[in-house]
Amino acid sequence: MASGTIFNIQRYSIHDGCGIRTILFLKGCPLHCPWCSNPESQSSAPEITFAKDKCIGCGYCVKECGTGALALDQGRISLRRDLCSKCGKCTGACYAHALEMAGQTITVEEAFEEIEKDALFYKASKGGVTLSGGEPLMQIDFATALLKKCKENGIDTAIETTGYQKWEDIEKIAPYIDTFLYDIKLFDGEKHRRITGVHNDLILENAAKITAIGKTLVVRVPVIPGVNDDLENLRATVRFAASIRAAGVNLLPYHRLGENKYGLLGRTYALKGLLPPETNKMRELLAELSDVKIPVSIGG
Repeated sequence: MASGTIFNIQRYSIHDGCGIRTILFLKGCPLHCPWCSNPESQSSAPEITFAKDKCIGCGYCVKECGTGALALDQGRISLRRDLCSKCGKCTGACYAHALEMAGQTITVEEAFEEIEKDALFYKASKGGVTLSGGEPLMQIDFATALLKKCKENGIDTAIETTGYQKWEDIEKIAPYIDTFLYDIKLFDGEKHRRITGVHNDLILENAAKITAIGKTLVVRVPVIPGVNDDLENLRATVRFAASIRAAGVNLLPYHRLGENKYGLLGRTYALKGLLPPETNKMRELLAELSDVKIPVSIGG
């Protein structure tokens, strides 16, 4: 039975697809966007998060750690991530939940049991399940098997993806996806590579192939001030979406909701101090794009 690594299950969402949805967040991503709101999704392996403000200094975690990664000094716990084996024993001993594991292995059957708990909400709202991440296509066998089971049970399916995956894998999973929520960060390929770590040639090629086989695809653009919020980039992206007959374009205003997660992982947030775009700015951008013959909206 196929299994995957997830880091969160979000219930009763009214975003990332139609109706009320259950969202499974899968670990692993080939892109490294500096604005990523789920930094715990970037690595495919489980990781330890440490919330120092929750720590009560009891020391039970230190006793469980077999690698010397944890130490107790004057009532304060310190974590040496370079020594951590990510075994998770410390998280089981942490009563204050200061130490937690970001990432768990789950089988298709176990995942579907969680999804099925909300079946009544899907039926009443025309909702369903959405796979997000990270990049769900990196766990192609698990994602395909899970969405296939959902479709066999009449559950609407969506996937939030960068499309940065070989076409053979996308072609394999496509029959079990009702809606592709397709991220295009930047239209210029070199700038895309410089900022996210990968070129966007494959992303754009796959988007065109997905719509060519008759699947519903909604382009989503995270609007990051000073990075990709210029009209030239947005107009090029929207025109591309129209050219491949995408169902629409969602402009997603940058937010800082995931900023604190970087500290929990012992990392520094690259865009610290960057403010979200103002509502009027988003409305101005929307108005400037109104002449392109495709539905464009803020949020989604």
